[in-house]
This record gives sequence, C-alpha cells and structure tokens, in this order.
Amino acid sequence: MAALKGKRVLVTGGSGFLGRHVVSALRNEGVSGIVAPRSRDCDLRQRDAVDRLFEEVRPEVVFHLAAEVGGIGANRESPGSFFYSATAMGIHVLEASRLYGVEKAVLAGTVCSYPKVTSLPFREEALWEGYPEQTNAAYGIAKKALLAMAQAYRQQYGCNFVTLLPTNLYGPGDNFDLATSHVIPAMIRKFSEANEAGRHEVTLWGDGSPTRDFLYVEDCARAFLLAATKYDDPEPVNIGSGLEVSMAELAGRIADRVGFTGRVVWDEEQPNGQPRRLLDITRARRRLGFEPRTHFEEGLRRTIEWYQQQRPA
Repeated sequence: MAALKGKRVLVTGGSGFLGRHVVSALRNEGVSGIVAPRSRDCDLRQRDAVDRLFEEVRPEVVFHLAAEVGGIGANRESPGSFFYSATAMGIHVLEASRLYGVEKAVLAGTVCSYPKVTSLPFREEALWEGYPEQTNAAYGIAKKALLAMAQAYRQQYGCNFVTLLPTNLYGPGDNFDLATSHVIPAMIRKFSEANEAGRHEVTLWGDGSPTRDFLYVEDCARAFLLAATKYDDPEPVNIGSGLEVSMAELAGRIADRVGFTGRVVWDEEQPNGQPRRLLDITRARRRLGFEPRTHFEEGLRRTIEWYQQQRPA
C-alpha cells in the first residue's frame, strides 16, 4: 500500500460502517492525509457542497463509500430516498473527481444490483442480465447507473474510476437499529434481547430459505485498499467470502452464540428478499490479490462480543 502514502485521500462515508474500517486500514498503512467529512459537515447530495469540499481538500485519491442504506425493511419503506441519495451523491462526487483531476477513485457498488435470479456463483458478467430483486431494486439500479457513469467517464475523459461490488457485510461497529439494520445485526439484537428478557420465542422475516454471502467488514476494507493500488480497469469486481449461508442456518448460529434456546418463528408474510446470493470472487483473487481472511464463525464471535460490550449494563 506504499503507493497511497503521502497522498491526499478523501473518504466519503468515512463515518459509516465500511468507511470507518477503510479509514482505519489506511491509517494502519501509514496514510496520514485522510479527510473523511461527516454528512452534517458536507451534504454530498448538494453540488455546491461537493465543489467546496474538493476545492478545499484537492484529493488525489477518492474512496466513494457514502450512501443511504438499510436492510429489506428500510429499502421497502424508502426506495425513493435511497435512489436519490445514491445517484445524487455519486454523480456529484464523480464529476468533481473529473474536474479536480483526481488520480484514482474507488466506488462502492452493491450486490443488490444483480438480477433477482442469477446463476450461482454470481459472476460480474451477469450484472446486466435482469432486473434486481424488487425490495432493493431502486438502490441496486442507482448503483448500476454509477458503474455505467464511471465507465463512461473513463472512456470519454480517461478517468481512472474503478467499482467494487461488496456482498453483505457484517462486523463490529455495524448498525443495530432494527428499523434500518441488515440481517446479522438484527438477529444478534433480537436473540440477545429475547434471551435477557426471558422470552422463549423470536420472530424473523421470511421463511428461512434465502441464502447470503457474508463478508467481514475488515476484509472488505482491505479489498478497497488493494483496488486503489492494484486495479485500473473498467469492469466491476465482486468482493465476497465465497461462503453461502441460509437464513435458517444463520439464525441457528447466532442463537447458539448468545445462548438463546427458545423457538424461532418465521413470518412468511414478510419478504425473503433475493432467493440466493453467492459471489464468484475469481476476479478479485486474480486482479487484486484479495482473499477473505476472517472465518465466518470468528467474525460472528467478534461482532456479537462487540455488541454485548456496547450495550448499557
């Protein structure tokens, strides 16, 4: 990562879940010129605010990680705002990166951009073969539009913009608000609270059959640094674990770890989301030298321990 030392690095979304870990990884590599503004200090949806930020920072490398995100429920409730935020922030950051001569920009795409039904494991070539799963289609399409923008800017202006497609992330520092959280923090909180309250039943969404590819957030952060130093091509790159886990299996593992011995009730009136997810990470291995390091059981243990330590006594 020596190529990043001495660079002025802008991390949008640097106070978010993935962003905090990217900032930490950069600091661990000896990168000191990092700027990671919070949304209250710079609303990336406003073009003037983005121009002022770039004028002040003059970044040489940009990690664009800012987004309005959430689980199935949040996507179902706020598709318009998710779409607007993703597209507005991305358009403004990429255009400013072009105008201010940024050397390299690494964009966070999303696994939600893949078609609802995609052959496993998901290969990058399948990204445009169908419509995303309905509950998160707006967000997924917005991110695909930014991929197309990055590729168009490379073609027309020679901008070195690259896009990664992270799978479902988890780890310490995740969002545990049940209204907006993703599945792992939501399950950890539900099982923990039921166990502490002496309840013998936990209700979860769907029927337990969908599968996901879960990646520990520190591994994902490392992939972004690798992309910033090793990858310069227009094609997107999957960043995943290569492990497929069903919701039912996940629930069992988390319940065991928090000591919940009661009954799981699956609310089949609530959506399952995409039926199956598993990313092919061959391109990431070959082009980035990326390999997930954190075993799923170890990552779950660290995440649960972090959550338990943060909760008030």
